[in-house]
Amino acid sequence: MSHSRRRAGILAVVLAAAMALGAVAVSSGAGAASGPREVHIDIRYSRFSEQRIEVAPGEAVRFVLVNRDPIAHEFIVGDARMQLVHERGSEARHAPRPGEISIPAGTTRATTVMFGADSVAGFTLFGCHLPGHYAYGMTGAIEFVR
Repeated sequence: MSHSRRRAGILAVVLAAAMALGAVAVSSGAGAASGPREVHIDIRYSRFSEQRIEVAPGEAVRFVLVNRDPIAHEFIVGDARMQLVHERGSEARHAPRPGEISIPAGTTRATTVMFGADSVAGFTLFGCHLPGHYAYGMTGAIEFVR
């Protein structure tokens, strides 16, 4: 099986699962009075230190990403459709948008995501879509828990 066929197969399975189980509303809105919860994620050897993060529907989360690699990465939060758009896309760098950031080598970047109160039990995804990174396994899931 060719590398691109295998990659497409893996992506199709992930996309189908995510579409069946949930979605995310991404916005730049503020969280509770105490501010958003912070989740720190290190990037090393083209892997996220966290592959599964629990989030309550309606919760704001500030993701702080530390890229310890000598190469750039990105962090894209969104449902299976968004992941597919980015996997097929050509955006080499992302302007800072909630849930879509680029993290140059050796830097720290943050993004705040407000997860919709209407998010149901299930999950959404995060990943890096620079060439070959997602297929290599640079992805994870955000699980909605009540």
